[in-house]
Amino acid sequence: MKRICNGCVMAAQKRGMFDCAFCRTPCPDNDADRLAMIMTRVRKKDPDAIYFLGKIYFFGELGLQKDMRRAVELWTEAAEHGLIQALFKLGSAYYDGDGVQKDVAK
Repeated sequence: MKRICNGCVMAAQKRGMFDCAFCRTPCPDNDADRLAMIMTRVRKKDPDAIYFLGKIYFFGELGLQKDMRRAVELWTEAAEHGLIQALFKLGSAYYDGDGVQKDVAK
């Protein structure tokens, strides 16, 4: 789940390129294929993909049940790989008590 700036995405789309900007794989058009693509990256320990899967569990998207605890576990793993966004989400979860016991100090 690497990132590319919106300007580059828009420029590629103007040229008729609607595939993945990195690997040129066609973007999946259903939830099961999207989830399979994300899980492939998660199994390869991609911190961005792990973080993104945590968000999917947090909101209950792509056909998955909403599972706050699983989201926190995934964000913890992504944070251990050094992803700053995951640290922020973990802090928010502990502050609000989402999926974990509320712990403002943590």
